[in-house]
Amino acid sequence: MKIRKAIIPVAGMGTRFLPASKAQPKEMLAVVDKPVIQYIVEEAVASGIEEIIFVTAIGKRAIEDHFDRNFELEYRLEQKKKMAELKLVSKIGKMAKFAFVRQSKPLGDGHAVLSALPFIDAHEPVAVLFGDDIIDNKVPATKQLIDVYEQYESPVVALQKVPKKDTSRYGVIGGRRVKSGIWEVNNYVEKPPASKAPSNLAAVGRYVLTPEIYKILPKLKTGKGGEIRLADAFAEYIKQGNIMHGRVFDGMRYDCGNKLGFLKAQIELGLKHPDVGRELKKYLKKKTF
Repeated sequence: MKIRKAIIPVAGMGTRFLPASKAQPKEMLAVVDKPVIQYIVEEAVASGIEEIIFVTAIGKRAIEDHFDRNFELEYRLEQKKKMAELKLVSKIGKMAKFAFVRQSKPLGDGHAVLSALPFIDAHEPVAVLFGDDIIDNKVPATKQLIDVYEQYESPVVALQKVPKKDTSRYGVIGGRRVKSGIWEVNNYVEKPPASKAPSNLAAVGRYVLTPEIYKILPKLKTGKGGEIRLADAFAEYIKQGNIMHGRVFDGMRYDCGNKLGFLKAQIELGLKHPDVGRELKKYLKKKTF
């Protein structure tokens, strides 16, 4: 079945970006001239997604406003004959159909998905993109996962090789490689120490979920901090004798959930930007560090 919908959880507090995130969502911080969340939406749309459900929380209204029309701004741009800028801002709200649902409490990524399920038909698969990661590639990372889903019709997780010492920061898979870049997953461990990690392949911010996962999530016992975790749903799915798949995605990932990753995105995506890239490159060449 064609994947038409995506869930984007954006309910986190963004405490690592205080004070910048005190009065605006961290997802609305700009990388060059677009907020982080717009890069993620553009990836989803380029992957064939037609409907996007944001899972939000208090203080996230700016995200809703960004993907809505601003009639006054459009009017003023038109009056001033700034047609390029008008075209730029007017197309944002037309990229997809958008819906917004509040996550009542910060009870984990699995709970965020549960909050969005009223917008998802019980029989349809859905893409999930988390709001911290920009993945830059000609073929969008989400499209790469969808291609794997269409081949195997199983849940799919985006994978990235990480240093063994960093496995305690991620969900880590075990399994066997079935072809270049594609893994059959038979083990999923959340944040294992390096000594117990089944591999160095970590799950990062992109998933395809199937209806079987929807059925598992409401039945899960809450884990640490009273949270419902996708990792536990995947582990239960595998325990029941099912197979899921992983895709080691092609592309450059920028973890904009931390300051260093955010700064790397500014520089590297800035170098690719048609308006400022050339001058930025000249500036960086002149700098001595």
